[in-house]
Amino acid sequence: MFQNKKIVVVLPAYNAALTLERTYHEIPHDIVDEVILVDDASSDDTLEVGRRLGIKHLVRHEQNKGYGGNQKTCYHKALELGADIVIMLHPDYQYTPKLIPAMATLISSGLYSVVLGSRILGKGALKGGMPLHKYFSNRVLTFIENILLSEKLSEYHTGYRAYSREVLETINFPANSDNFVFDNQVLSQIIYHDFQIAEITCPTKYFPEASSINFANSVTYGMGVLKVAMMHRLQKWGLVKRDIYIKRS
Repeated sequence: MFQNKKIVVVLPAYNAALTLERTYHEIPHDIVDEVILVDDASSDDTLEVGRRLGIKHLVRHEQNKGYGGNQKTCYHKALELGADIVIMLHPDYQYTPKLIPAMATLISSGLYSVVLGSRILGKGALKGGMPLHKYFSNRVLTFIENILLSEKLSEYHTGYRAYSREVLETINFPANSDNFVFDNQVLSQIIYHDFQIAEITCPTKYFPEASSINFANSVTYGMGVLKVAMMHRLQKWGLVKRDIYIKRS
């Protein structure tokens, strides 16, 4: 427990055998109550590494469900375990788990419902080796999203996020895509339902073992992001009604 809140870290994994151990050992287990590893039909030894590390809650998808599908399993399991705060951390060691206490504090204090670990605040992205084309596309997409969502975030594309239980019980995340655009739909839902979002500076690391989507998937992702932003604006104007904006509770 941390400030009377149950903290659950979820690790949506796909071929993370080479980086999972480093990620897991940096998690502050003195404040984290449970760790959930969801293996999305990896072709490597991700699940075996998880067992060796003693991760209690291991879930394996026999068929690949995609990045969004993986997170859906993560959040359902975390809520089932009674999490008050759920922290989604990529097990590819691109983001440092050392920020978990800070992220949990911002939510447990009642100041914010969502905390994003931002690579763009400060100089973390380029310093950590983010390719220039990824940095440029991140900035362009974020600029457009901020306009259409009437928000002021430094980025919408981080894979390091903390949510209060209330957020995950409210937003209709099960209706979202099973692909990479899932993360953007979640932020769109959070903003639509007026939850407060905080951002903290997060150093990041780019190296061969860290996961990254290829160019073709990046283009598909970018188009999906623009579609989500436009649907958000049309929903706010009352011109469309999308199921993803219906409250779960």
